[in-house]
Amino acid sequence: MAAFQILPFNISNAAAGEYAALTRYNNCLQLERLPDDPPASLEESIAYLQNLPPLLDMKIWAAWNADQSEIIGQGSVAVWRTEDNQHLAHFSVSVLPEYRRQGMCREFLRAIVVIAQKEKRRLLMTIINDGAPGGIALLTRLGASKSLEGHSNQLQLTDLDRDLLARWLSNGQSNQAEFELGFWDGAYPEDKLQDVAELYDLVNNQQPLDNLDVEEVHTTPELLRQTETSLFSKGDERWTYYLIDRATGKFAGCTDILWNPNRPNFLQQGMTGVFPRYRNKGLGRWLKAVMLDKVLKERSQVKFIRSHNADSNAAMLKINTALGFRPHMVESLWQVETRKVVEYLEACQD
Repeated sequence: MAAFQILPFNISNAAAGEYAALTRYNNCLQLERLPDDPPASLEESIAYLQNLPPLLDMKIWAAWNADQSEIIGQGSVAVWRTEDNQHLAHFSVSVLPEYRRQGMCREFLRAIVVIAQKEKRRLLMTIINDGAPGGIALLTRLGASKSLEGHSNQLQLTDLDRDLLARWLSNGQSNQAEFELGFWDGAYPEDKLQDVAELYDLVNNQQPLDNLDVEEVHTTPELLRQTETSLFSKGDERWTYYLIDRATGKFAGCTDILWNPNRPNFLQQGMTGVFPRYRNKGLGRWLKAVMLDKVLKERSQVKFIRSHNADSNAAMLKINTALGFRPHMVESLWQVETRKVVEYLEACQD
């Protein structure tokens, strides 16, 4: 059995060699799960870790090999310092293939439950994709349940239905007398921040939750700004198209995408949402269409667009499927009571 040592990882102030080792580790895992994706750069990894939203309290542990030259496993736990879901902590454990089944994940879990108990978080949640079957086996042993299944859906732009896009653009023009179409490159403007926060709040809380044991999440302007800082620090660029009701001046809806020059072939679809009083006018399709049209004209290097959707989110899936999005990777949210993890770990000691 190979020797390993698990140590806390100083997220905000690690040594340069430690950041480099963690970047290599994460890129190795990504190569296993998403072999077509380019690796993250060291600069991007450091910027992400050093600019996490202050409302997100995350702790990481790294398992080092015998001579402490490489990270071979990682565990983390995170809690949001908000008023919502104070019963919940998010966690993750992973190990490089050649070091698995040596008890490393159990050691990570011991550290994780200490934090969960200290924070009085009775529920632990994690996300698993179909590139990590070992994770599902571990969660099953813990007594966890798969509570929401979804997909990372991907559109290969060569498969985009251009005729449909043209129809949506044309149909959208009929709304121009009633709605003003605008564009933001980068941060949300201060005078619209509250409106965008309310739309995030609405869209997030209308998404299917299936069997998740969670409360409604309330998005605040403060949280949006913190998230922006985190995204932009690692080089992400955001485009947003939005609509304003000309008669009232009210914010009607928006769509946004994220692009990073380190991964020029990929775009990440962010939120698309329209307030209820403006629905059934085709505004969501119009927003999607004008964004896709801009990408085709101004980001010719982009080959793929990805979107994350619950399988039960029929309304959004209908729009994405019509455009040509197809399932790319299964993603499942699993949850387990903290006490069950404690019981599992105690049983392992017998």
